[in-house]
Amino acid sequence: MNKIVIIGGSKGIGSAVLLQQLEHHFVYNISRTVPDIEHPNLVHFQADVLQDALPEIENIDTLIYCPGSITLKPILSLSIDDFRNDFEINVIGAVKAIQHYLPALKKSENPSIVLFSTVAAKLGMPFHASIAVAKAGVEGLVKSLGAELAPVVRINAIAPTITETSLSASILRNDRMKENMIERHPMKNYLKPQEVAQMVNYLISKDAGSISGQVFQMDYGLVTFRL
Repeated sequence: MNKIVIIGGSKGIGSAVLLQQLEHHFVYNISRTVPDIEHPNLVHFQADVLQDALPEIENIDTLIYCPGSITLKPILSLSIDDFRNDFEINVIGAVKAIQHYLPALKKSENPSIVLFSTVAAKLGMPFHASIAVAKAGVEGLVKSLGAELAPVVRINAIAPTITETSLSASILRNDRMKENMIERHPMKNYLKPQEVAQMVNYLISKDAGSISGQVFQMDYGLVTFRL
């Protein structure tokens, strides 16, 4: 049974990841809100990754950093604080967690880290300037640390398209908007959190032992295909 630290496992994709990992592993969840589940394999620490000291955990096999943001505004409506906040949530929080837990991870036989990017870091999309900048930072972090930490710790990222979570509720707020989003994707669908959790499960497994420094697009063809 591996020991997994999830930052932000109480909502959205993080919650789906937490639920899947609880089946076979011991999970430490660190988030501002308490997950809507109790389980013998779950320990929750209530903390804000940007403001609070992270708990000391001695043995860790995997770190999964899930916090994210969707700040969608025209460039002239974005404040410097918008850019700063998105960067802190997506990049600085991940760096803080990695620095804090890396010594424990290095003691594991199969240590791994998973971060999250977005399709907007590759595909130019209106109103995504702030989040695209932040997630491009995440991708740069993955590439750099993949090289720095090899061959001991693997690190990868997932870049999802729009995923049905509370974070995207305003974008998928009615049936018409959902249909429009489906039609926008060449493979005629958008993501559910469970799909992303399955990719996380693969990337932290021994089956993915040859993979590090990679960013995986989960996009239903949005970035790659032109149909």
